[in-house]
Parts: sequence; structure tokens; C-alpha cells
Amino acid sequence: MLGFITIFFCFGEVVLPALMLCIVYPFSRKAALFWSDYITCRCARIVFALLSFYRKFHFLGDRESLALLPAQFSVVSNHQSLFDIVVYLKYFGGTRTRFVAKDSLSSVPMVGKMLRSQGHCMIPRRGSPSVAMTAIDRFSRRVIQNNQIPVIFPEGTRSKDGKLGTFYAAGFRRLSESARLPVAVCALDGGWKISSLGSIITSLHRGAYRVKVLRVFPCPQSKEEEKHVLHEAARLIQEQLDKWRSLPAASLDV
Repeated sequence: MLGFITIFFCFGEVVLPALMLCIVYPFSRKAALFWSDYITCRCARIVFALLSFYRKFHFLGDRESLALLPAQFSVVSNHQSLFDIVVYLKYFGGTRTRFVAKDSLSSVPMVGKMLRSQGHCMIPRRGSPSVAMTAIDRFSRRVIQNNQIPVIFPEGTRSKDGKLGTFYAAGFRRLSESARLPVAVCALDGGWKISSLGSIITSLHRGAYRVKVLRVFPCPQSKEEEKHVLHEAARLIQEQLDKWRSLPAASLDV
């Protein structure tokens, strides 16, 4: 019963802003950006508060490791769910965070409009690699100009079972060479349990969505350094996932 109540209130909190976004999107980029920011910031806080209250499902973001971060940086992370976007927006605060995402998300109601309104990088699922690289170059210029935080998921797709997938280098290398930012390696866990609304009922009771900055690397200066950073990112993230999953089920440690 509490699972249905959680879904009802989460849906109710998001539906009006989503409707407003769909209405204003064709006419005003400024208004669309306002409602997109509203959804990803205020609604995100409320949805996690509802999950915590009704299902004892907690957002656990490590605050101490945020002290490692420079003024501007890029993020390399594992990927488990569309909720990862909301989690990083909540974790880093404000509206600075921008993502490299597949353009197939444009077909997801509300999500596509939100990502385009906020200026995220939409990579064509099909097409030549040069098109994707050009999109990342334009994205890099925007984030530098606007003092934003670019986030890339080198696995390229969401993990449905929480297992860490292969890290692919092409997108990361292009972002690194274009943006020239320090690289923050971050790990998150818990999103694969809430890949759908139905899973809120079946999988969330007394769980947690954890996120943590593991290490910050200086901006890679060569392909060898890029390769090293990506290899170390996968290793550090796997180690952190193993630590989290060895904790007792009710633990709130991060």
C-alpha cells in the first residue's frame, strides 16, 4: 500500500511542472529552461524525500569527498538508471551539471525536452562517429563558457543489474581533449533497482542510492594519460561498489 502511495505523490509532484514544460517548450527556451530546472532541482528533492518517508529509501551523497573538487571539473561515472541524472543534479547542487546522453532519450516524455532545454549533449545513436565527436566539441565549448560540470558515462548504456560494464574511451577522450578539465571519478549505486515505477513497489523498501567522489585526476595531457585515467576510474568504481554491497542491508554508510 505504501508503495502505491509513494508513486501517487511522486507522480503528482512532477506532473504539473512536466505539463508546463511541454506547453512552453515550442515557444520559449527561457520558460522551458525554468521548468526544466524546476523539475531537476526542486522536484528531485521532494521525490527523494517522499521515497525516504514512505519506503525508507535514502539518498546518501558523501559530503566530505566534495571537498576534493576544484572550481570546475568533468565527471566520469558508472551508469545504472535515468535517475542517475537526478542524483548528480542533487549531489552537486544548483543547475551547473550537464550530461552526455543518447539522443534516443528525446523520445522519452518530458526527459528529451528537459535535456534539450538545458543544453545537454545529445549523441546520435546512429550515424558516423564524426557527428558524435562534433556534438561533444560543441558541448565542451558550452560548458566551459557557462562554467558547468560535464558528466559522461563511459559504459554508454545503463546497467540493468548493477554490474559495472566496459568503459569505452572515444567519448571520454574527446570530452577531455575539448574541455581540458580535471577529471572527477564518481561512483553511484542503487539506481538499477528503480528502473521503472513498478520497482518502487517491489525493490525500494529500506534501500539506498549512494554517490561519492572517489578521486580527482589532473586534466590528462596525452592519450596514454587518458587511458590511465579511464582504467583507474573503472578500478576505483568497482572497488567502491564492492564496499557498498558488503554493507548490511539497513546501513546508511557511504
